[in-house]
Amino acid sequence: MPHQRQQLLVLCLAAPDLESSTVAWSLYDGARPVDDLQPQTGDDKTPPYASVLRAMQDGWRVIQVPSLPTYIPGHEHETTHLPYEYILERMVTVDGE
Repeated sequence: MPHQRQQLLVLCLAAPDLESSTVAWSLYDGARPVDDLQPQTGDDKTPPYASVLRAMQDGWRVIQVPSLPTYIPGHEHETTHLPYEYILERMVTVDGE
């Protein structure tokens, strides 16, 4: 009997625009068999999608958008986490266990 499983895709973009290019990503696949290794961040040189909009066109749903960073005067050029991180999900059907 088929079951629904969740996949999560984290895309970090170069800018807040949904069409901006992907600079980092990670995929968490709840549909993979338990014994199968999950892909790790940076396993591929090419992102799964060039932008969030492209992922949406392929059926991914955006479930979290980033809050825009606040830059303190004099600290604009300090490095920190990637500020434009979007979390997407899709449900896929897998055969029964």
